[in-house]
Amino acid sequence: MTTSEIATTSNDTFEPKIIAFCCNWCSYAGADLAGVSRLQMPTNFLVIRAMCSARVDPEHVLRAFSKGADGVLVLGCHPADCHYIGGNYRTRRRIALLKMLLEQYGLDPDRLHLEWVSASEGTRFQATIKEFTEKMRSLGPSPLRDAGTDKARESAGY
Repeated sequence: MTTSEIATTSNDTFEPKIIAFCCNWCSYAGADLAGVSRLQMPTNFLVIRAMCSARVDPEHVLRAFSKGADGVLVLGCHPADCHYIGGNYRTRRRIALLKMLLEQYGLDPDRLHLEWVSASEGTRFQATIKEFTEKMRSLGPSPLRDAGTDKARESAGY
């Protein structure tokens, strides 16, 4: 039995692993506002702070999937509000290309999502996390999840 089957059968519900790359100036502050406001949201996501959404390299996204993430969110400032002028425009183009690449690798492009969340939108951050978690639950475990654990076992000598 694989680890994803064990996780699914033990709880009867699959809990996805989600990585959320957040822009330091807007989305990270929105996540903080959601937490300070005690907004209820799933706890199965990990926030990684980036200075700008444009600093999220495609390699970071691909590595997250290869290490077992079921979904990846990239959250940035609203268009025209980027502290680095045009960073979010570059991000939008990059995510579109990454979605095509994921499809070529056999992953559902819906496992990668881009959203604009400002510092004052804690409720939008909460809604984004909830909706994305539900979408990942409906898609099920990533096909790369077991491959990542097998590679980790091999490199550890098991």
